[in-house]
Amino acid sequence: MALSITQTPAVVSLAQSPIIFTIAENTPVYTSSSFQYVGDLYYWTGSMQSSASVADYTLVKFPNNTNVGIFDLNRIINSTLTSYAIANTSNVTYFAVDFYWQYLSGSIYVTGSHVRSDTYKALDGYGVFQEPISQNISSASVHWPLMTSGPATQSAFLTNKGYSSVWGGANGGAPVPTRLIYSGSNGNHGVYNVSFTTSSNNQTAQYPIGPSQNDFPITNQIGLEWFTLQAYNASTPLGQSIKYNIVCEQKYPNIRIKWKNRFGQFDWMNFDMVNRESFSTSRKTYQPQLGTWESSTFGYQKYDTANQAYIVDSKQTISVNSNWLSESYNDILKQLLVSDEIYWVYEETNAGDMVRPLTIVTENIQFKTGVVDKLIQYQFEFQYGQPYKLIM
Repeated sequence: MALSITQTPAVVSLAQSPIIFTIAENTPVYTSSSFQYVGDLYYWTGSMQSSASVADYTLVKFPNNTNVGIFDLNRIINSTLTSYAIANTSNVTYFAVDFYWQYLSGSIYVTGSHVRSDTYKALDGYGVFQEPISQNISSASVHWPLMTSGPATQSAFLTNKGYSSVWGGANGGAPVPTRLIYSGSNGNHGVYNVSFTTSSNNQTAQYPIGPSQNDFPITNQIGLEWFTLQAYNASTPLGQSIKYNIVCEQKYPNIRIKWKNRFGQFDWMNFDMVNRESFSTSRKTYQPQLGTWESSTFGYQKYDTANQAYIVDSKQTISVNSNWLSESYNDILKQLLVSDEIYWVYEETNAGDMVRPLTIVTENIQFKTGVVDKLIQYQFEFQYGQPYKLIM
């Protein structure tokens, strides 16, 4: 009897999408009507080597029509990634499964030999159609190990601060970045060294994308019109570089938005055209009982009301407009529309961003193409995650 694992997840999986193991037994014990494939699932955080000693879940599957067992772990693993991305930038869960089979012989279960999987990693992200199941995560973006979908050319203000993320953990033999190279149009360059503890869940590193960030490597920004960012393993470039064009700030107050992308990290955009905030309220009222019913005579006060508000709530929204964009922004704007973690960075300091949580109200936009429209503007509406009244 030989049990084998015939399909495995990628070394690094995106936990909101399928995480598949397929199990097969090549001898006909599965002809028993009670035959089942069993998987003891272990998951943990911290050191990659510190596996849990007791299984967190036991999963059982009857053979399908081809006599194999297919296990999808994504709902369980995804439920473990509960941290906000803004609070935990290296939100990684490790997992492994111990597989075996069992069938009932009389009143006793007969079990087969065990086969334990390798240890895999999961991030709080998702795949997209038409990506193959178990695709290596490095194939999900041409910019990998930079944890973004791009685009290859973006914009920034000299006054911007902020960070994005680079992956530095093991990834199916892919080279691990050791540094990021910044090249400026003014001839100035900078090196940002990155280091990782590949044996722990600290497998992402943040790097500055704001020119006014205090650790931004290009210190001489006189005449800086653009800069490029490229990940390297020693002297070997990794992935496609990203170019940031320095643009002039508009007369409208800039609204800088960051949102969790498909890799569980943040993309950023300046919405520097016209923006408008709105404030609305909703209330419920009741008719109180009037009069001095507990006094010796009946009367009422001049300040008594027959229409009393007992719940008054508020909603604040902000509508923002982008500058002229190329259609290369379409992918990350789609990720903005489906993101579950969005922030308005209303003040940027070296000590940390002052952010206001948002939820996106816009449900659909019409994506245009450069063939017809060349450059395009988009409008989005967001609702404050923190209303005017502080009510716990």
